[in-house]
Amino acid sequence: MDWWDVAMMVFLSIGAFFNALAAVGLLRFPDVYTRLHAGTKCTTFGTIFVCLAVILFGVRLWIYESDAYSILTIHTFIALVCVLLTNPTGAHAIARAAHRSGVKPARAVIDELEKKEGK
Repeated sequence: MDWWDVAMMVFLSIGAFFNALAAVGLLRFPDVYTRLHAGTKCTTFGTIFVCLAVILFGVRLWIYESDAYSILTIHTFIALVCVLLTNPTGAHAIARAAHRSGVKPARAVIDELEKKEGK
């Protein structure tokens, strides 16, 4: 087992851990806002590490085996960029829609946006 394998296993373990935390957060948190926090922060972080493991795997095969594996690395990097752009944007849109439709957080919170919007 060389350093490529160790790095890939570490990255996959970290990614699986944070994706599992996201699943637990989605099940355990009380309202839409905290569930969004778990669902986007943890899955984004977990996906970064899973993609890094796949990129390392593709680079290793690209270097030692064939140039055909460069596509794996490039596609994974593009997918990672797309996830990094769409996860926070989607979470913001869902949170804004929930706030505008009147969904309140489970715990008592001072809503400064409610005062600014004149509700």
